[in-house]
Amino acid sequence: MPPLTATAPPGARARAGRPRATLAVTAAATAVALMNYTAPMLTLPDMAAAFGTPASAQAWLLNGTPLGLAVLLLVAGSLADAHGRRRVFLLGTLALGLTTALGALAGSTLAFTLARIAQGAASAAVLAGSLGLLAHAYPAGRDRIRATGIWGASVSAGIALGPLLAGTLSLADWRLAYGTLGAAALAIAATGTRTLAHDQARKAEAPRPDIAGAVTLGLAMSALLTALTLGRDGWLRAPVGLLLLAAAFLTGLFTAVERRSRTPMVDLALLRRPAFLASTLGALFTGLAVIGLFSVVPALLQGGAGMTPLGSAWLFLLWSGTAFVAALQARRLAGRLSAAYQLALGFALSAAGILALLGGLEGTWPRLVPGLLLAGAGSGLLNAALPRLAVDSVPPERAAMGSGANNTARYIGSSAGVALTLALVTEGPDTALLVSAGLATTGAVLTLVLGRGSSG
Repeated sequence: MPPLTATAPPGARARAGRPRATLAVTAAATAVALMNYTAPMLTLPDMAAAFGTPASAQAWLLNGTPLGLAVLLLVAGSLADAHGRRRVFLLGTLALGLTTALGALAGSTLAFTLARIAQGAASAAVLAGSLGLLAHAYPAGRDRIRATGIWGASVSAGIALGPLLAGTLSLADWRLAYGTLGAAALAIAATGTRTLAHDQARKAEAPRPDIAGAVTLGLAMSALLTALTLGRDGWLRAPVGLLLLAAAFLTGLFTAVERRSRTPMVDLALLRRPAFLASTLGALFTGLAVIGLFSVVPALLQGGAGMTPLGSAWLFLLWSGTAFVAALQARRLAGRLSAAYQLALGFALSAAGILALLGGLEGTWPRLVPGLLLAGAGSGLLNAALPRLAVDSVPPERAAMGSGANNTARYIGSSAGVALTLALVTEGPDTALLVSAGLATTGAVLTLVLGRGSSG
């Protein structure tokens, strides 16, 4: 049976010619998704007190959303390619609004964590669909570079504004932040239904989503995060070792499932492309070295330096706000540096900024300013280069898969980075800083080598 022919609804042709509207809606939804992602950085102490969450389990209050993101981003990318990026994006934005509102009503650690996992699943659809929509609206050239740069800046803006919103509203009640973000997501979903173009017809025989791959990946991540969370009480204990072995086995099983699947979440053959490998590893190390550390920095400022939630939010804004500005300006480097080389530069600046924070997280705030600004500039370069490389490193028809793989690697890294950082800070903040700087340096070296390979 041939594919069904889509009949565009009234006004669809007009909407197809409005790439700026596509950019505005997708960037706004992405910013809200990232605001929701970063809000617990400031509300963690209040939530833990309200739920009676022990220190050993607090990582889950932060890691629910990245776990849902990492597990379902590749599935969302495949669904977007098969059923339409607009449809997946709008359903994700609607679900994000509803599940964020549920998080505001949670009464226990378990209920909030489950709501956060659902928010991550919804955010997966938002992120995978948004880059696919941008690839459709901006096929190539400098317009695409500008659009993906703005999208990357929306990531930085969400990271910056989430803690600031949470810090402000937590003065009254920490739940208000999640209610506000839920309402914003619902408003964007309503706007998107009127402005986004219908990008493709639904296939008559759409491939089934790779449930087996999602399940094995989810189990592997859960085992890894649990091991890293338990590691704070001792890395040489038997449960930690067994969980790490289970994570390694399940990762191998995930690879085997993907090789045998007719409709894999990610085509492993793409890993033979140096540019795709640079994109994936760059995203992984961005999560491990940068997002993982800075997700915990606000809580460290409140605990070690005795800052108020709002005060730590404003200080955090030095990092995230600089990242936003740097991401917007990164397009000026596009003609001089490849995306892979821009990643390497971003990692180098991040490592230098993290090292500049040594000895300062338990001191006075002026001591932290240079490191936060330097690390923020590096983070902005990373946020601008990753989406550009994600869509340029795969064939056009696999754009959603490329963005899904890139974001999956980012949130696998950030989930592991959060758990690892919380475990390392028990030995002192400087230990966590040194490990993060080492990971950022590793990311710089890897992307630099792969960048040479992809251009050679």
